[in-house]
Amino acid sequence: MKPVRILTTGGTLDKVHDWRTEGLAFAGAGKSQVPEVLENARCEWPETEQLFQIDSLEMTDTYRALLLERIVKAKEAALVVTHGTSTMGETARYLDGKIEGKTVVLTGAMRPHSLFVSDAAFNLGGAIIAAQTLPAGVFAVMNGRVFPAQEVRKNERLGRFDA
Repeated sequence: MKPVRILTTGGTLDKVHDWRTEGLAFAGAGKSQVPEVLENARCEWPETEQLFQIDSLEMTDTYRALLLERIVKAKEAALVVTHGTSTMGETARYLDGKIEGKTVVLTGAMRPHSLFVSDAAFNLGGAIIAAQTLPAGVFAVMNGRVFPAQEVRKNERLGRFDA
């Protein structure tokens, strides 16, 4: 089994219901939901590192450069990046071709982990397995499918990722 590092950047996966605004926001103290997802699944071995706590609409090339730098410096050859779904494709394409000898898998959720009907755990589990088994390169795992970086596309109308 390859060691896996999970880098969190925020996105819908990490959001919670904010009763004051009746909307979605990041939890107080800006803590990621990923450790809880892993604990619930009894999957406590991946290293988890929180990089950012941002909505993917705020993901700029400055953040992407910081993410790339952290991926390159990671000792692990298998990495999972949690990311908001709106700009996941742009980040995958930004990273593609810039990382040698590592498997990087982006994933996220269409519904927050904090809600009861979330795809967060399913997508994260798929991404962890994919990071261990796919060849070097950049991919995304969403909705039970693996997408090469150049094919990551969110279908807003259907609320899923399609090739």
